Amino acid sequence: MIDVAIIGGSFAGLTAALQLGRASRSVVVVNAGAPRNRTSPGAHGVAGWDGVPPAEILARFRADLEPYPSVSLRKGAVTDVSGTQDAFTLELENNEQVIARRIILAHGVREILPDVPGLTEAWGKRVLHCPYCHGYEVKGGSLAVLAVHPMSAHQALMLRADWSERVTLLTAGMEGIDQETLKQAGMRVDPRGLQAVAEVPDGIDLTLTDGSVERHAALFLGPKTSLFGAPAERLGVTLDDGPMGPHVRVGPMAQTSIAGIFAAGDIARPMPNINFALADGAQAGIACHASLLFPGFVQPLDQDTIS
Repeated sequence: MIDVAIIGGSFAGLTAALQLGRASRSVVVVNAGAPRNRTSPGAHGVAGWDGVPPAEILARFRADLEPYPSVSLRKGAVTDVSGTQDAFTLELENNEQVIARRIILAHGVREILPDVPGLTEAWGKRVLHCPYCHGYEVKGGSLAVLAVHPMSAHQALMLRADWSERVTLLTAGMEGIDQETLKQAGMRVDPRGLQAVAEVPDGIDLTLTDGSVERHAALFLGPKTSLFGAPAERLGVTLDDGPMGPHVRVGPMAQTSIAGIFAAGDIARPMPNINFALADGAQAGIACHASLLFPGFVQPLDQDTIS
């Protein structure tokens, strides 16, 4: 029996582990090793690490945990999780079992990218999701936005306002987009869809559904996300529907609807961001520790509680 099992070893999970390690609590961090930003060449907008590859930052985080002997890191995926407060059981893919008094869910969400040849290979490099994270590097260039849901129009308006005067929204026949507002903002609205993408040294070539090819500095899209089959779904914590997909409903102390289970990072927010994940991880670690010290101090959310 350990104090806390943390599912997910990226920014939120490792930050939570640091708080608990400094309290000398026994912690196991289970990390599948597939963070959402693993293909990005640099994490931007993160104070102290602006432009540093996410993998390098995480390596530093893991090194920071080495002085704390009560914290251990395990590679692999969680294949099943069950139990109740003070007696949770995690089954790992190597047939190992972890039994913990508390759980912190920090495993993030899974992105659902459009099935377009070349798009996955360019994801995080020339196919981008966030103007704040990647917009400055392509500022002033020709930018395309692929509509995958109505919020794509919002993303296109953001880019047109502060990052480039040359923005094209590929609507791909999607309904619910106010094209007139977009055109009044000086944006090009193109009804065609995307057939293929290919990275080139100075940008990305987009093959459209009519066979024509356009070159842009970058393609932006905000993909839908999923928690299907993830530990959060298997545990049955209450979820909220966000603009991109479901996320775990949490309270002011990162608590979920199930006693003894906390959540942090992309899994607990409608908007993913490293800075938010760091703050969430610290909050979850401290709140989890408080629940171990003072049973009943952190109450689970009621089903009708609004996060």
